[in-house]
Amino acid sequence: MPEPPVNPPESPDRRSVAELAFDVAERSSSLVREEIELAKTEISEKVGSILRGSAVGVAAGVFAFLALILAMHGIAWLLNDLFFGDEAWPGYFIEAALFLLIAAAAGYSAYRAVQKGSPPLPEQAIEEAKRTKEVLEGEEESK
Repeated sequence: MPEPPVNPPESPDRRSVAELAFDVAERSSSLVREEIELAKTEISEKVGSILRGSAVGVAAGVFAFLALILAMHGIAWLLNDLFFGDEAWPGYFIEAALFLLIAAAAGYSAYRAVQKGSPPLPEQAIEEAKRTKEVLEGEEESK
């Protein structure tokens, strides 16, 4: 059987180096644009998700705050019924004093945390830089 005729190989692209370089640059810029577009899309989806989660979190916080108000009101009435009879005001003052104590403790804790963190200097990095400087100066003196 005779072999079918072999097709000659297709001729390679006969473009000049300048044309090839232009093609590479064009494709690279297209790739960069697509990557930037992908990043924008990804970021906008994540920001949207964060905003939705934040809105739901704020709503949950509002309802929790309202529930706390009702619970504190109930505790004040319970104190009145247990200890003060028909007088309503002592339970509310006791509860207010308790809240002020909690607020003072939280404020003191916040004050100490701010004092511990200020001034916001990278003390360890500064110390390490001083040690490095001392080592380098010691090497220069020994030469």
